[in-house]
Amino acid sequence: MSLPHARHFLAGQWADSGTRSESRNPATGEVLGTYADGGAEEAKSAISAARHAFDTTAWAGDRHLRAQALFEMADLLDARRDEFVRLLARENGKPLAEAGFEIALTVPKLRYYAALALTDRGAAAEVKPGLYSMTLREPIGVAGVIVPWNSPVVLAVRSFAPALAAGCTVAMKMPGQTGLVNGLLSEVVAATTSLPAGVVNLFTESGNDGAPLLVSSSDVDVLSYTGSTAVGRKIAEQGAATLKRLSLELGGKSPMIVFDDADLDAVVPVLTRAVTTFAGQFCMAGSRVLAQRGIAAELRVRLTEALEAVEVGPGEDPATEMGAMIDEQNAARVERFVEDAASYATVLVQGKRNGAFLSPSLVEVADLGTPIVQQEVFGPVATFEVFDTEAEAITRANATEYGLAASIWTRDVDRPLRVGREIKAGTVWTNTWAVVHDQFEEGGFKQSGIGRLNGVRGLEEFQETKHLVHAAPRLEQA
Repeated sequence: MSLPHARHFLAGQWADSGTRSESRNPATGEVLGTYADGGAEEAKSAISAARHAFDTTAWAGDRHLRAQALFEMADLLDARRDEFVRLLARENGKPLAEAGFEIALTVPKLRYYAALALTDRGAAAEVKPGLYSMTLREPIGVAGVIVPWNSPVVLAVRSFAPALAAGCTVAMKMPGQTGLVNGLLSEVVAATTSLPAGVVNLFTESGNDGAPLLVSSSDVDVLSYTGSTAVGRKIAEQGAATLKRLSLELGGKSPMIVFDDADLDAVVPVLTRAVTTFAGQFCMAGSRVLAQRGIAAELRVRLTEALEAVEVGPGEDPATEMGAMIDEQNAARVERFVEDAASYATVLVQGKRNGAFLSPSLVEVADLGTPIVQQEVFGPVATFEVFDTEAEAITRANATEYGLAASIWTRDVDRPLRVGREIKAGTVWTNTWAVVHDQFEEGGFKQSGIGRLNGVRGLEEFQETKHLVHAAPRLEQA
């Protein structure tokens, strides 16, 4: 039986350029298929096609066409939901439930931005007699999108859906780790008959020759990137040459603050998921547990037991609670991180590795300056830190360079607002975690990024505002 092969989709045509690379199941090492692995030439083709489509088609000026295409794409993706879920579980390593969760987030996002494409409006006023001002929103031009491998479908859509709704065209680099999933997404794009050729262009790249061209090209007007803070800084530096608009969602080190009056029966299962969802390969992972002293001993025991009981296995196994990491190299990297932490902290739960599988770890630490507190691990690892007062909790929560998200657990009705206002993070949850709504913005403070995704602001990241002034001749008096 021949294995599937995924191709690029450029200028409305399939392209099989570049090298042919293998896609493997991280849980088993099994070869799942092959994919066209591109680079600089594919990036140039994607940019050229997107620029041509923006300049020559009706896309930028026809909001009804944009809404129609996004609604159509949502229906097509929804119809292939089961295929996406199965392939994500096999190629990305995540359990079926998590793969289903990713796709469940994706379809409504397409529909939300389809509707938003029809609701954009400006402002107008007669500033003084006979002098009128108005503002109009216009698409900024070509949008470059660089997609990470941890949730490739929803994070691709999270960037390109608002770009399309705004009237931009798209040149998008997809990650090599999910080459077959990328091919399935390309099939959905290709089947969207409402899309003019060249409006959406996707290429897969396992290296780093094409992505930098999306940053440096003067034909790309705005760039949306999701990934590490280190790479985000490089993008900001390289994008400065063209004063490119940037939207960057970067690293996170989310504190989960548990106060003495919290309901631990509700807390422990969520904290466990916060450490293990996507095998901890998640920018909003609950990677720091901050426990108030009064409940710290009980929470320490209960969380330790919960993490040790997590069922780690292949994503396709219904019994699996946490799947493999994206590859064996990353699992080994995270394992070494925990081993190094043993020299300055207390390892409460030591993750065990088998190939790309790595069970969760929990490390108790007091010193805020240690690497395991300050650095994003991007794996199933959490620190356990004890605090006494609200002020100390806030100090600890704000002690890293990151500010993407945080969570507060308490029965006190006033504390979440009081503490939440002091936490330097773009999203703060109370008695829950990882709740995202399409109509509300998300993004990072500090070194966790610039710009916002989701909501109306997510659309505005891809728009320019034009001020038109009109002086009307005065009517002559009869």
